[in-house]
Amino acid sequence: MPNQELTYAGFWIRVAASLIDTVLLLLVLYPIVMLLYGPENFDFIEPFGVDPMAEALFLHVLPAVAIILFWVYRQATPGKMAIQARIVDAATGGPPSTAQCIGRYLAYIPSTLFFGLGLLWVAFDPRKQGWHDKLAGTLVVRTVGKVPSNFMRDS
Repeated sequence: MPNQELTYAGFWIRVAASLIDTVLLLLVLYPIVMLLYGPENFDFIEPFGVDPMAEALFLHVLPAVAIILFWVYRQATPGKMAIQARIVDAATGGPPSTAQCIGRYLAYIPSTLFFGLGLLWVAFDPRKQGWHDKLAGTLVVRTVGKVPSNFMRDS
């Protein structure tokens, strides 16, 4: 599918999606943090009796897995769904592979280095790709209006 048929999701709409995802993630993680630390010991600097493995699992690994699974099975996180956007393979416009989704998540690391320049890149790139998109070979496109016929639809 030619890329000119796609409507790229720009910087500010992607910021909005990210804010939605952040709020939802906080709503899920807050009770877990309260269980790990307890309201009386809520101290990230010196946790009282919290297993570091449990903390890493609940606060880092599980959110990463959830985000990647949303990308693999829905092509979008809830925030992207709310703004009617999807992640697609940059070459075909079809769904990204699982490897692309994992790579895209890991590529957020270099994208956030250097004061988040890789994320800000979305504002200046002609195809609205951040470094994480370029490294993973993905695009974020809007699904408002006419959707290409081979574009994955919700069931």
